Amino acid sequence: MLLQLGSVPTIVISSAAAARELFKFHDLASCSRPLLHANRRIAYNYLDISSTPYGDHWRNVRKICMLELFTSRRVESFREIREQEVGRLVNSITQSSSASSPIDLTQKSYSLTANITTRVAFGSIFSGGKLDDEHFQRVIKRAVAAIGSFSMTDFIPTFGWIIDRLNGVHGRLEKSFAEMDAFFQHVVDDRINFKKTSKNEENIVDVLLRMERESAESDALKVTQDCIKALIKDIFIAGVETGADVIIWAMRELVRNPRVMKKLQDEIRSCIKEDSVKEVDLEKFEYLKMVVKEVLRLHPPAPLLVPRETISPFKLNGYDIDPKVHLHINVWAIGRDPQSWTDPEEFFPERFIESNVDYKGQNFELIPFGGGRRICPGMNMAILTVELALANLLRCFDWKLPNGTKEEDVDMGEDVGIIIAKKSLLKCIPDLSSNF
Repeated sequence: MLLQLGSVPTIVISSAAAARELFKFHDLASCSRPLLHANRRIAYNYLDISSTPYGDHWRNVRKICMLELFTSRRVESFREIREQEVGRLVNSITQSSSASSPIDLTQKSYSLTANITTRVAFGSIFSGGKLDDEHFQRVIKRAVAAIGSFSMTDFIPTFGWIIDRLNGVHGRLEKSFAEMDAFFQHVVDDRINFKKTSKNEENIVDVLLRMERESAESDALKVTQDCIKALIKDIFIAGVETGADVIIWAMRELVRNPRVMKKLQDEIRSCIKEDSVKEVDLEKFEYLKMVVKEVLRLHPPAPLLVPRETISPFKLNGYDIDPKVHLHINVWAIGRDPQSWTDPEEFFPERFIESNVDYKGQNFELIPFGGGRRICPGMNMAILTVELALANLLRCFDWKLPNGTKEEDVDMGEDVGIIIAKKSLLKCIPDLSSNF
């Protein structure tokens, strides 16, 4: 579909066949990023992996991410953090469940992913009091809203900026940028001033600060504090809200489908006799992996992925695509395409039995993390967090809807934004499992 949005030609890809042709044959020609107004002010275009246009800078920072920050070894090194934070989540629900009153799973899920990301990126010791949970959540939520806001300047550059100033878009972007920049600067300063007592405590900011020191002594890529802030911004924007939303969508689908929930609980409880599920146990749960795939198919965190911009001309499905065209890959529509899926609106994890379809960028009917050069580098970290959280929530508790709410009455309405979030909070009553 070709849309002319002001002065910007925009193509929307909504089929697995078109996505396959784009990623397999034209990935390099279409892997840049448009310099949207929000990106220029919010996304730190110094060395930002998600928003920087394709070129030497982007290739170098991608190396940093893949060789230093998101290697299998690095992700595995944070296993204890993930298990501890999921344990804290279970304990907090256990304490709340004694009153048999509904708990807010939306808030619990957001706190879980925020705590894991905070500890992975920053460590657990801070010198100041500015990094409290409430302040952190406000900063991230406002940043996500600002990045996802519509800016007339992007589509009508000649006078769009006037409209943006009048309707407050420009002011909100500037305020969000200043707030986020100050927040991450405080984090960087805190880690510089904190004297570690063990090398095992090295977190992502420590790794980047080490690379900053090493780059100052060589001719390699210069890693600056602006680069560091750009990368940790990516980690938080991409990881906190999206991970929480996948957990919430999964729990919402499960309470609407008691058959699936019981089958998944039976799988987990029959395999695990201990009080909690550890990451090493996740490979045992085939049905859990099917459930997560089905949630990602129906509720991809970013419904249109992050927009791409073409670099050079190419043909796509017989059509001529020019440079400087914006590309949106509609993974929400691809995941519900009846040409790829039987009964696509139905939540049916069994469709993945004896299926090789996965979400790792090679099966184009299921690409919630994107594909090609711009595939999400934090995919493995995200999946481990989601699977571990769901396994423990279902191992330890039986979940009921409050106030006699029926399964078919569960609200599935979606909010507007770059991330598909729920309009309403998810509140459920947890009962301690007799197996816990």
